[in-house]
Amino acid sequence: MESSTEFHSLDVLISSALSGKDLQEFNRIHYGRLDNLAISVNKSNLDLAIQNKFEIGAYEFTAKKEDTRSPRIVRVGLVQHSIAIPTDKPIIEQRDAIFEKIRKIVECAAGEGVNILCLQEAWSMPFAFCTREKQPWCELAESVNGPSTQFLSELAAKYRMVIISPILERDEVHGDTIWNTAVVINELGNVIGKHRKNHIPRVGDFNESTYYFEGNTGHPVFETTYGKIAINICYGRHHPLNWLMFGVNGAEIVFNPSATVAGLSEHLWGVEARNAAIANSYFTCAINRVGTESFPNEFTSGDGKPAHKDFGHFYGSSYVTAPDGTRTPGLSRVNDGLLIAQMDLNLCRQIKDKWGFTMTQRLDMYADSLNKAVKLDYEPQIVRNSK
Repeated sequence: MESSTEFHSLDVLISSALSGKDLQEFNRIHYGRLDNLAISVNKSNLDLAIQNKFEIGAYEFTAKKEDTRSPRIVRVGLVQHSIAIPTDKPIIEQRDAIFEKIRKIVECAAGEGVNILCLQEAWSMPFAFCTREKQPWCELAESVNGPSTQFLSELAAKYRMVIISPILERDEVHGDTIWNTAVVINELGNVIGKHRKNHIPRVGDFNESTYYFEGNTGHPVFETTYGKIAINICYGRHHPLNWLMFGVNGAEIVFNPSATVAGLSEHLWGVEARNAAIANSYFTCAINRVGTESFPNEFTSGDGKPAHKDFGHFYGSSYVTAPDGTRTPGLSRVNDGLLIAQMDLNLCRQIKDKWGFTMTQRLDMYADSLNKAVKLDYEPQIVRNSK
């Protein structure tokens, strides 16, 4: 739900205040290019978005024409959304209401030719981990082939679309353990794999370790019909080595489905996924939940401040960055949205050739140093001042 105290977006604020050469200079410095290369959206899809109260942004990233390789054009879609009904409603009603909201956005994405679509972290439920309550929220944990996957598999097959579905996973084979998991569904509607969140926050109201621990799936890269993709779930974006390993394993696009709030991380949001794209010569897609979610019971943050019923404002602002560091404008801070980026994956190798970051990264040296650092008898390499 949009709050009257929240402004729409930094991008709109700046573009409304500047014009002419001043705006061009802002674009050059902030986005990395004078023109954001906006793509026109079909009127029928614009109408669908208006009817269902979500925004659409669409932009292009180009690569130089090559003689030895054909262009590898892919359209990706990022979905940010708020919950659909209040959190005191029966949980199945809450999930079904979100399903119907997402159905319309996926339909719009398909109409714009999206090949790979990624939803936000724990997309089919409120982000209730702040409450530390096990009931009713653990009831929304589901198997990899549960209701969310069944719902999206039909849409994936219908629209020949790869869909990344971050869910609260219930591992029924291993003691009903809960994980924060991204399920990858191919364009035939089949699950081709999953990745569990590597880094779990223990800061502020992010009480996620009350529900699940660090994942055990490593850094998988999924070779899909449309490209090699990976998923760095939420808090993993604060860890450069997490981004690095997806690149080492050959990722061309890394999605970062998230749920993070203003006041905690917003000043970091535009930096981390963008820097990862530059450092690893791949595309990054940063997706954040949007809106303010209020819960039936008060909870505290362990900081001496009064109890409260909401986590804070999830500020959306989803965006895409190319390997050369250029980026799209972000989606709204307050509204549901679909961000589409058309990209030529040939740009990944072209930027590797230009900057040489992969060639010069010295994995052997760091592997040796880290192998020493994890040992109990490690002594830091410090050169001390002599007296």
